[in-house]
Amino acid sequence: MFIMISLIRQFQRGRSRSLWISFIVLSGILISCSNEYEGEVFEEDKAYDLEVPTSFPALAFDTDKNPVTVNGIALGKKLFYEGKLSRNNTISCGFCHIQEYAFTHHGHPVSHGIDDKLGIRNALPIQNMAFIKNYTWDGVSHNLDERSLVPITTDFEMDSSLPEVVSKLNQDTNYKKMFKAAYGDENITGERILKALTQFMVTMISADSKYDRMKKGTATFTNEEMQGLALFQNKCSSCHSGELFTDESYRNTGMYYNAQYDDRGRYRVTLDWNDNMKFRVPSLRNVEYTAPYMHDGRFYSLDAVLNFYSDNVENQANLDPLLKQNGHVGIPMTTLEKQYIITFLKTLSDPQFITNKQFAE
Repeated sequence: MFIMISLIRQFQRGRSRSLWISFIVLSGILISCSNEYEGEVFEEDKAYDLEVPTSFPALAFDTDKNPVTVNGIALGKKLFYEGKLSRNNTISCGFCHIQEYAFTHHGHPVSHGIDDKLGIRNALPIQNMAFIKNYTWDGVSHNLDERSLVPITTDFEMDSSLPEVVSKLNQDTNYKKMFKAAYGDENITGERILKALTQFMVTMISADSKYDRMKKGTATFTNEEMQGLALFQNKCSSCHSGELFTDESYRNTGMYYNAQYDDRGRYRVTLDWNDNMKFRVPSLRNVEYTAPYMHDGRFYSLDAVLNFYSDNVENQANLDPLLKQNGHVGIPMTTLEKQYIITFLKTLSDPQFITNKQFAE
């Protein structure tokens, strides 16, 4: 088992495809010897109670249109880690969204998809999806039940189609049983696949960081963490606001245009030049785990991010007004202040979230 885990991690980090072949062989041996049943479902399906943390905003996800059930989640979890969603059966959702890194593609500036093709963006973390309204760097996606369709069909991600995926899953008797358990019959459809994936993803709630425990009175911040919080509230919280640490807006933060990926952010959606280089304000929860940073993964450390905001913001025509005040471009911060802010940001880490077996492959 330890050998198999090592092979998985080496392949996820871009190592040789021969390792992947070794993994397939080894995993087949291990599964054949295992008594464990993958994707356990119950004869009678039950509604799943999505627990909303008291400090969080109300659910943005419509549970009436897609009721979350125990069997639906089990099916969605199995599909999340299913390579058959890709053209050549090698890329799953979990390939680019790795749990131990808050479901991001750790170490890759932009995600690697099928046949080692490069995407154009850094994979956003999958967390607290039930509480937000938009799910991508440019805001093109605002229906979570349809979100998974994009990576499944994009040529540099999974390069497949829903009819192709349905055809593959129909050949698997276990999947037929799981669809029947979740939906009442064995009919496998594209809509059901997407909705099951959503049901699993909305259960990925991260709300047990040191910051959360401090708010509840069960943990105490150090002096450095308290100073970092005060500085964060003064210098960062206008955009990274609320308990999700994002206002979900799209802003030009003065990052240079990266010709390699030809990505102008929100402009790709609206074709309004006022939206040039505007990207979604990401949540900062679990930010310690999610390097590299920004839409194209240009910064490999939190130090580099803060150095950019203090010293390297470009004064572009539509630069966000918050980054251009009192004749100064960027956010004034001393070296010590940056370290305090980073100390605070690490209190947003949720170790339980990245080790929770409920989300694990």
